[in-house]
Amino acid sequence: MDNNNGYNNQNNQQGYDPQTFGGQQANPYGQQTNPYDGQQYGANGSQQFNQYDGQYNGYNQYNTQANYQSYNSNNNFGGIQRREIVMCIILSIVTCGIYGIYWMIKINDEVNYLSGEPMATTGGMVILLTLVTCGIYGFYWIYKMGERVDRIKGDMNGNSAILFLILQIFGMAIINYCLIQDTINKAVS
Repeated sequence: MDNNNGYNNQNNQQGYDPQTFGGQQANPYGQQTNPYDGQQYGANGSQQFNQYDGQYNGYNQYNTQANYQSYNSNNNFGGIQRREIVMCIILSIVTCGIYGIYWMIKINDEVNYLSGEPMATTGGMVILLTLVTCGIYGFYWIYKMGERVDRIKGDMNGNSAILFLILQIFGMAIINYCLIQDTINKAVS
């Protein structure tokens, strides 16, 4: 075969010449990277991520049990440390809610990590979406946090999501933060 046509099967098992495709070589795990959109594709051409690379299992769902085990199997909680709940409440009051925003961002990211969903919505994005939707996203977020808290506790039939939503409706978000922080503290100790 002519080397100028961009296809050289002798040098590359995937059949792609790295010069033709922007210098990117095929993934050794049987996935090919499209140089135009950066997406990885499975060996059969379907868009599917490797369990360890993208945490996407091909069924439009995240494999949370595998993620939880892989992130927490060695008891390394990514630098998550216990927080004193009373001190967090006092700092939230003294700083007129500014520490409360920081606390919310931290508990969001930590719960995402502990529940095995590190790619879920970040704390900063939660703040932004809550502001843009005039608070409506906050109700959805707290419900999802309740589900994740139950997952961390290992209680798949728990009702934390409903409890958190009711407390949020009655304006007691600080109690939700305390309950979430208590779960985090128990998980990392």
